[in-house]
Amino acid sequence: MHYREDFPYRTTCEDVTIPAPDGTRFYARIWRPVTDRPVPALLEYLPYRLSDWTAPRDAQRHPWYAGNGYASVRVDIRGHGNSEGLPGDEYDAAELADGVAVVEWLAEQPWCSGRVGMIGISWGGFNSLQIAALAPEPLKAIVTVCSTDDRYDNDVHYMGGSVLAVDMHAWAATMLAFVSRPPDPKFVGDRWRGMWLERLEQVDPFIHTWLDHQARDGYWRHGSVCEDYSAIKAAVLAVGGWADPYRDTVFRLAEHLQAPMRGLIGPWSHQYPDRGLPPGPAIGFLQETLRWWDHWLKDEHPSHDTGVMAEPKLRTWMNESVPPATCYAERPGRWIGDDSWPSTAIDMTPYRLNGDLSTTPAGPVQVVSPQHTGVDAGRFFPFGNDTDLPPDQREEDGRSVCFDSAPLGDRTEILGNARLRLRVTCPTPRAQIIARLCDVAPDGSSTLVTRGVLNLLSRHGRERTVEWVPGETEDVSFDLVAIAHAFPPGHRIRLALSSAYWPWIWPHPSDQGFTVDPGASALLLPVRDNSGDADRAPIAFAEPEQAPPLGVVFAEPESLGPERIVRRDVATDEWLLEVDPRYGGSRSYPDGLEFSEDALESYAIRSADPLSARARSVWKVGLSRPELGWNVTITTSSEIRADAGHFLTDNQVTAEENGRTLFQRRWERRIPRTHG
Repeated sequence: MHYREDFPYRTTCEDVTIPAPDGTRFYARIWRPVTDRPVPALLEYLPYRLSDWTAPRDAQRHPWYAGNGYASVRVDIRGHGNSEGLPGDEYDAAELADGVAVVEWLAEQPWCSGRVGMIGISWGGFNSLQIAALAPEPLKAIVTVCSTDDRYDNDVHYMGGSVLAVDMHAWAATMLAFVSRPPDPKFVGDRWRGMWLERLEQVDPFIHTWLDHQARDGYWRHGSVCEDYSAIKAAVLAVGGWADPYRDTVFRLAEHLQAPMRGLIGPWSHQYPDRGLPPGPAIGFLQETLRWWDHWLKDEHPSHDTGVMAEPKLRTWMNESVPPATCYAERPGRWIGDDSWPSTAIDMTPYRLNGDLSTTPAGPVQVVSPQHTGVDAGRFFPFGNDTDLPPDQREEDGRSVCFDSAPLGDRTEILGNARLRLRVTCPTPRAQIIARLCDVAPDGSSTLVTRGVLNLLSRHGRERTVEWVPGETEDVSFDLVAIAHAFPPGHRIRLALSSAYWPWIWPHPSDQGFTVDPGASALLLPVRDNSGDADRAPIAFAEPEQAPPLGVVFAEPESLGPERIVRRDVATDEWLLEVDPRYGGSRSYPDGLEFSEDALESYAIRSADPLSARARSVWKVGLSRPELGWNVTITTSSEIRADAGHFLTDNQVTAEENGRTLFQRRWERRIPRTHG
């Protein structure tokens, strides 16, 4: 990483408040170049607290953009951080309307040229797309990283129509811990306590709403830009990572957007691509985005050409085969380009399950998996930690039914979404199919390539709940998550099918599996012809570059347990997965803030009892400013269980000031299992 200190412009930084039409004021930090000329503005708009949680990350990029001639702006959304107002649901109408108001306010400032861009990762990438779909006139371009166009089927809530237990629970628990944090008196003064208590009275755990909408109804259609891609007028640079769960969105945007678009997918986790966190290699992402901004936002546009629109429509990292591991400093591979999507270089090649891929014995195959199948799934949201990625899949393969190819004679590269077509007989009204695509080396090691899920209740569409007629046979199909992967000669392609995948997927109440007819089933792989790559100009990026670090001091933990551990109680056959998400831990900020953060997630299930599933998260967060005598602690706990007819949720928040409890509340809900 190169930390750059010399820029074309000197910069200033100031904290301001931005008014909403209803009088609410949003807290903002603005880095600007020192110049008499108006400049374009770049907006990052998040709930994640600019004065503490994202401050280290913000310091890496916003001053860098300012030094290169942009007003770079970081804003806390309503009811979060130091912004006024009450928190709402994620991406609700108020959040998006506020975002439009912020864009328009920026464009009206005397130091702004009237052109605005938005950038963000995850939440900020989501609302960049959603605000672009509202088409405020000043918004000319966005960079959306690790985001989604479909809030139901490509977010943290549902996968293939199934409840995504691991992250619906974990993210709801994380946001409960976030939304319960107070404003900082250093920035809002003595109002902080009143603002905090007003927020806490408003809090309702997100999990209630998310489980109230178990099929893809109007709640999920709101904010899903796939409902109308033509609404987006701004130019879109969509960025994803092969270790990130949102990567399908880049392909769908490339296929459907009418606005100017370019897509970029590297080997990365759920992080900006310049941070250097595993898996790499990292790229000069800030320089790449600067090309995008210069092309679309500079006054010289359209004559100012940085070459971004001469790049292939999709630039992707083709992963080479690797032995299984939970962390790779760098994934071997190469950059490839495709000028259109769907690409003319892709051929959907069928692999029949009774020929090209096969299992023993031949004929119909029953798939009934133990409930702990999935304990080696890895983290849903890899963040660059040591245990994020799936380990060797041989144990998972042993809990599944596997269809293997013969050893490959030639190298086989795939790019995009594999599709699975199955003829299925099911003995129960509700069941789930989980498919994993693995790369099996000659030594027998099995590396996960990608996976997909289908809740059979969703087989006729995510909007409908259609129970299976027990004993009936139907043809079903679904996509696996997109990937780029090269299978070497001598390796085998493995399709592994299971009826359970805990803790990613919440099991149905009665799991008796399903039967597959291999003779009427096939896996379609998106095989890519790489013969045209030799004639294409090489794809390359600059080395990573950022502004100097903020100077946060991270404390060494007194005792650091395992990041991810699996335990089995042999007597009860209960399996327990414990995860320390390690979002950042304790740290001290240059402005005097002392911050601590601890979290632990646990997921338990008995191998023969789907109703034994339970998920629990505990958070403890401390914020203090010794010079102000300010010391607050927030403790939260969140738990989900289920019986045959209901999800049972239990959430608690305790807020303390200087050891004295200011607020305490518990929410218990029984939510009908209509689809999950």
